[in-house]
Amino acid sequence: MHVEEGLATLVITAIGGTLDQWEDSLCSSNYRLHRILEAEAPRLAEYQAYIDFEMKLGDPARIQLIFERALVENCLVPDLWIRYSQYLDRQLRVKDLVLSVHSRAVRNCPWTVALWSRYLFAMERHGVDHQEISVTFEKALSAGFIQAADYVEIWQAYLDYLRRRVDFRQDSSKELEELRSTFARALEYLQQEVEERFNENGDPSCMIMQNWARIEARLCNNMQKARELWDSIMTKGNAKYANMWLEYYNLERAHGDTQHCRKALHRAVQCTSDYPEHVCEVLLTMERTEGTLEDWDMAIQKTETRLARVNEQRMKAAEKEAALAQQEEEKTEQRKRVRAEKRALKKKKKAPGTDKRKADEDEKEWGDEEEEQPSKRRRMENSMPLAGAAPAMEEEAGLTRKCAAVDVAPPSKQKEKAASLKRDMPKVAHDSSKDSITVFVSNLPYSMGEPEAKLRPVFEACGEVVEIRPIFSNRGDFRGYCYVQFKEEKSALQALELDRKNVEGRPMFVSPCVDKSKNPDFKVFRYSTALERHKLFISGLPFSCTEEELQDICKAHGTVKDLRLVTTRAGKPKGLAYVEYENESQASQAVMKMDGMTIKENVIKVAISNPPQRKVPEKSEARKAPGGPMMPRQIYGARGKGRTQLSLLPRALQRPSGAAPQAENGPAPRPEVATSAATEAPKMSNADFAKLLLRK
Repeated sequence: MHVEEGLATLVITAIGGTLDQWEDSLCSSNYRLHRILEAEAPRLAEYQAYIDFEMKLGDPARIQLIFERALVENCLVPDLWIRYSQYLDRQLRVKDLVLSVHSRAVRNCPWTVALWSRYLFAMERHGVDHQEISVTFEKALSAGFIQAADYVEIWQAYLDYLRRRVDFRQDSSKELEELRSTFARALEYLQQEVEERFNENGDPSCMIMQNWARIEARLCNNMQKARELWDSIMTKGNAKYANMWLEYYNLERAHGDTQHCRKALHRAVQCTSDYPEHVCEVLLTMERTEGTLEDWDMAIQKTETRLARVNEQRMKAAEKEAALAQQEEEKTEQRKRVRAEKRALKKKKKAPGTDKRKADEDEKEWGDEEEEQPSKRRRMENSMPLAGAAPAMEEEAGLTRKCAAVDVAPPSKQKEKAASLKRDMPKVAHDSSKDSITVFVSNLPYSMGEPEAKLRPVFEACGEVVEIRPIFSNRGDFRGYCYVQFKEEKSALQALELDRKNVEGRPMFVSPCVDKSKNPDFKVFRYSTALERHKLFISGLPFSCTEEELQDICKAHGTVKDLRLVTTRAGKPKGLAYVEYENESQASQAVMKMDGMTIKENVIKVAISNPPQRKVPEKSEARKAPGGPMMPRQIYGARGKGRTQLSLLPRALQRPSGAAPQAENGPAPRPEVATSAATEAPKMSNADFAKLLLRK
């Protein structure tokens, strides 16, 4: 501690500080150090705050020490390495120390292109041999960057280094030939290696070719090669952009001639689709200052023709957009009308029930002698008749027959359809002895027509199917599940592999046929819920991401054994996925390279699969008090829990549950007296009662 105080005193004295400032800085340093010691690893935020504090003091030894301590626990954080190497490059500039830190940085975070670029610049800055720099660049190419643009950046850094080695005062040199061959190799590498891996070369604007063309035009005075390069740039889909043509025009203005400038602008007027007015204005400006009358007339004719065509195309596009908007409005109105018609149809279907209630009310008003409620009447009909109640029962039976005559209505079309569907479908009781050769299929779409015919080809691939028994409702609608019985047990086991197979846009669930009443704890979950170090959990995926696209991204970091996109019961994606690799090292490498990656404008999160523990529902034993009897369960009537829980028993007949029973003859038995005085309720005085009232 005395050594640190002495170093701080020297620093404050060197910058002209006072002793009070030194004491304040020492207190602040101790506070931040205490924060680091109290925090949990990796303590990145606390280390960064301490680094900021030490940067203000400016002691190189302390800054280097705190960086090294922070990197011990955060060696896989690229931003920390970048900040450390940037401080060494700008402040210390010690060759061995700087190059050593850069080497460690790319060894710990090889997927970060910024670290490789800084390493190349540091090696060039400290005069490292060209051969060693080239070897480092080759290592960077094989590091496995996570996006195509990273390869463009590392190539650009290496090409800039080679360009600085060339002496352009000579017409030809070994360094110039190496620069040109490296440019050609970079374009070939991006076109073949990078585009094959990422489906893009990472350089849509052809920045590397543009830099090559500028070097040929400005430094090598070779406009012919520069024009060839720009022709190649335009053929790669850049001819429709005005800024690309204006960049070429400016290069021709600076190092070419007027003829090629005019030719470039005429081509730009015909090809540009984003800002044709800007290109036409540049052409007219050039002809106004340098062209002849014939050149001016030709420029006017071409620009007017082009702008008229562009305006016509824009008008057609606007009309098409307006027509699409009108169609969308018509569709919206049509959907509203359909919904209104459905609501009206539902009201018509409910009308017979309303008439029935009205008829019951009329019958009740007509029969004055009948004053009982319908619910009471139903309960009396369902109960056993008592002696002497036969006449009343006969009267009620007669009234019921009258009401039934009123309630009769012609069946609806929907019921007729249900009856026709179920006419040839006899009820078959489930045979539990065949559960071993039967599978239970669920989560099928309700709209599936003829489920047996559609599912039979799917399951016949597993073995001979004896029967497929779909389940229908009373209305004849398919309920979305069925039973499939096979001839052999091995066929049923093989059918379980069809679980989560997509059927008409929904994942089909296939599980063993088990009687839940006999096995209430039986659960079917085919995936592990424990920590799996060779499996990754990916979240934040775009819903449009397909399994093939994710497979192409993941297989770049190892051998993918299995990949599963998590979906809802309706088959819609949740933006989650599980990826299983061959071993743990490939999975950990994929986590470091894929975590934080952007896929279709979505930043994904990648981690080792470790699902949280599922909450186990409490069983009936949980209601037992420790060492006591089981707690009574609330029992409701046949109608469930009513709106009111008022007791209809007179208070005079109510008896406390814990009260002792009273004898029929004679006095009630005395309650047992507790042996412990602590169980007796303490006597309360008038002051105690007053306190209770005031407390309320």
